[in-house]
Amino acid sequence: MFLHLGGDVTVRSSEVIGVFDIEACSVSKITVDYLNGCQKNKQIVNISDDMPKSFIVAENKTYISNVACGTIKKRM
Repeated sequence: MFLHLGGDVTVRSSEVIGVFDIEACSVSKITVDYLNGCQKNKQIVNISDDMPKSFIVAENKTYISNVACGTIKKRM
């Protein structure tokens, strides 16, 4: 089964490790360090130019999406 993350991006549901609210999680230093490390290793995919609402950790990449994490969880 596939999961639509927003824009033109879909991933296999089995590859998704977690879906997180970017606003709630970005206050944690661990999350900021993780996202910075992903960006440094070019593992971040920014799905939209709009204000990000969630980030989705998959097996090989981390996706930044303007779709709310609750909406993505319902799609799963």
